[in-house]
Amino acid sequence: MARGWESKSIESQQEDAAGAKARGPELTAAERDTLQKRRSLELALAQTQAELIAACRAAHRDMLQGRLAAIRQALDELS
Repeated sequence: MARGWESKSIESQQEDAAGAKARGPELTAAERDTLQKRRSLELALAQTQAELIAACRAAHRDMLQGRLAAIRQALDELS
């Protein structure tokens, strides 16, 4: 049996409210900025590690090792 338009709307509103509670407290602009930087650095770290696994030449591996060290240092500074 098909549900009415109103019941779908209410269900959607309940899901939105539950999602807002699950997200946690609102973050300040500085906290959001720091979180965004951390996520970007973590993605860069994962990408660099994948590139390092696939690297064939020693010079390329050395460059990637340096990049890994810089990313890890930046992550440590955010902590």
